[in-house]
Amino acid sequence: MTTDFDTTVATCAGDLELRGSAASDVGAVRAVNEDAFVAQPPVFVVADGMGGHAYGDRASGIVAEVFAERFPEPVPTDPVAVVGAIDEANARVQALITDEDGPGVVAGTTVTGLALVEVDPNGDGAAAPHWMIFNVGDSRVYGWNGRDVVQITVDHSAVQELVHLGILTPEEALIHPDRNVITRAVGSEPQVQTDLWLMPVQGHQVFVVCSDGLTKELDDHEIAEIIGAYVDTDLAADSLAATLVQRALDAGGRDNISVVVVESIAAGLDGVEAPAADASDDR
Repeated sequence: MTTDFDTTVATCAGDLELRGSAASDVGAVRAVNEDAFVAQPPVFVVADGMGGHAYGDRASGIVAEVFAERFPEPVPTDPVAVVGAIDEANARVQALITDEDGPGVVAGTTVTGLALVEVDPNGDGAAAPHWMIFNVGDSRVYGWNGRDVVQITVDHSAVQELVHLGILTPEEALIHPDRNVITRAVGSEPQVQTDLWLMPVQGHQVFVVCSDGLTKELDDHEIAEIIGAYVDTDLAADSLAATLVQRALDAGGRDNISVVVVESIAAGLDGVEAPAADASDDR
């Protein structure tokens, strides 16, 4: 499943051009795709379900459904609305499990992505457009700085905690037997704890939102090389997301793979200069 988008969003500072692509594939091993995505300005979301066919695909589908319902129009939103969408999805995923299911039944999903929001960061009444990045679980949001990808989100996983403590190296974490164990998920607790970041909209920015089906097969350097080959092309027309998914399939495709690529061009915003030829360095 693939989709492209190219639209102009009116913000409080002027028009913002958003374009990009999204793709998802079941992979070469799994029988069911438990990933879901939303690529519908102002929100761009990837959810990776867990719980098997009975509940994993339904859990991630609920996340996609809630975000699509709550943000139907390409207009900026606000942080409270985004957190509210995650909280609603959490409650609806929790409701999937009933007493009739018995013990041991799991329903949960990661959620990660970015939303175009308008906030007043200094409290002086001057609102400005920002990217709000959010994350629960081990799906990821990357930013492109013109040469490399930089992971913005932090994985909520057992191996990431061991890496943080210095017990494992990042390379060892890739092959650790607990590499698929996540420590936070939508649906796992009555209240979900979501990591949030705010980043000003500026110049020319490129983001990659993905499930771990991509990062299991391609390291950050490989992802950066693929993006680098596209920086002088129309990302939406060339479907960079589909290319990243295909490269992960070629590398093994051991899991479901979902990717959303978002390119933001702020040439029309007040106080923001038009991107130069190598605008991706401006992020």
